[in-house]
Amino acid sequence: MGEKKIKVAILGLGTVGTGVYKLLTQQEDDFLWKIGSQLEISKILVNDISKKRKIDIDKSLLTDDWQNIVNDDEIKIVIEVIGGIEPAKTYILEALEAGKNVVTANKDLLAEHGKELFEMANKKAKDLAFEASVAGGIPIIRPLKQCLAGNSVEEILGIINGTTNYILTKMTNEQVNFNDVLLEAQELGYAEADPTADIEGYDAARKLAILSSIAFHSRVTFKDVYAQGISNLSLVDITYAKELGYVIKLIGVARNTEEGIEARVHPMFIPNNHPLAAVNDSFNAVFVKGNAVGETMFFGRGAGEMPTASAVLGDVIDVARNIVNNCTGRIACTCFYNNPVKHINEIKTKYYLRLQAKDKPGVLASIASVFGNHDVSLATVIQKHRSGNMAEIVVITDYVQEKHINDALQIIKGLSIVSEISALIRVYSNSIDEE
Repeated sequence: MGEKKIKVAILGLGTVGTGVYKLLTQQEDDFLWKIGSQLEISKILVNDISKKRKIDIDKSLLTDDWQNIVNDDEIKIVIEVIGGIEPAKTYILEALEAGKNVVTANKDLLAEHGKELFEMANKKAKDLAFEASVAGGIPIIRPLKQCLAGNSVEEILGIINGTTNYILTKMTNEQVNFNDVLLEAQELGYAEADPTADIEGYDAARKLAILSSIAFHSRVTFKDVYAQGISNLSLVDITYAKELGYVIKLIGVARNTEEGIEARVHPMFIPNNHPLAAVNDSFNAVFVKGNAVGETMFFGRGAGEMPTASAVLGDVIDVARNIVNNCTGRIACTCFYNNPVKHINEIKTKYYLRLQAKDKPGVLASIASVFGNHDVSLATVIQKHRSGNMAEIVVITDYVQEKHINDALQIIKGLSIVSEISALIRVYSNSIDEE
């Protein structure tokens, strides 16, 4: 083992940056054994050096000038935990251009500009590691890129946003409405002051873009992923899900089909016996199906200071080992295909539908006729609640194409016997073989 020190810089000292600093300082005695070299924090980039912080940090480490880091040839690893697109994108590109290795937790940046970043990393033969960008402390990027590299990955299902999973768990278990649970999640720190990215599915869509690109070896960006959030979910539908043997989760779905890649995030009825149905509160889980390994699931804390810092430090150690052994840039971008991404109208699945219609003979037959004319087969029909001359009808379809059910609903909306289509939620189908 050599005694050489590898110098690192941290960009950002927010929640995750603070966690990374803690782990780096807590484990410094072990690095010689884990890496073959010591790690030393050389600089920490912050906006305000004079700001009072929750932990005691040597102020000589702090800088508000990026040039002090990018122009320091002794710094070999840059840890980016600023988040967002800019200035993070510029910093990472300049760090790679300067011959530094980069570890990032930035899902937003990778989901939109990953190609540009990886091209620079490949050009300079440097590592760009990003385990913390998806599912916090859960190992999923490295397993997909390395451990499961011998597989052709067929499907990924994931609960990859802890905020929405916490909200849906509370709504399901305690019958609390969405707005009240969101307020509680914000008070507990599970949800941001502006929760749009979480509750509308954008955060999960960015993560799914990254997972899809790795799993299927073809570039999928944020704009390719269909995203629908949970803000319109009703306790009525959660109750129906329970009665029918399901639980509603916000699910990221990625499938590799002959016609192209499916990449979508939306609420979904998950059967009670599926492993993802038991993933509650702020936990995340990613379910991966490979042609050789079969079905595997990765479960744990999907966010937070220390879980995310754990993933960041794991990457830092890996990169440092590569530096010690002079082998950086070994496992780079693996998007060597250029497969199309299917439009949401092309996907096939099952659907739960709740609508309000007149309570009189022939109504169900009329609705069923419209569905039949648009190749929508009905598996379950329930007429349970009545109010005056109106009845609530709940339908679960067989496996159908989204375009067909949307076309049918356009006709049904115009029927004088139907007053409202209250909900349309996709239902998990057991296998892509059903296509």
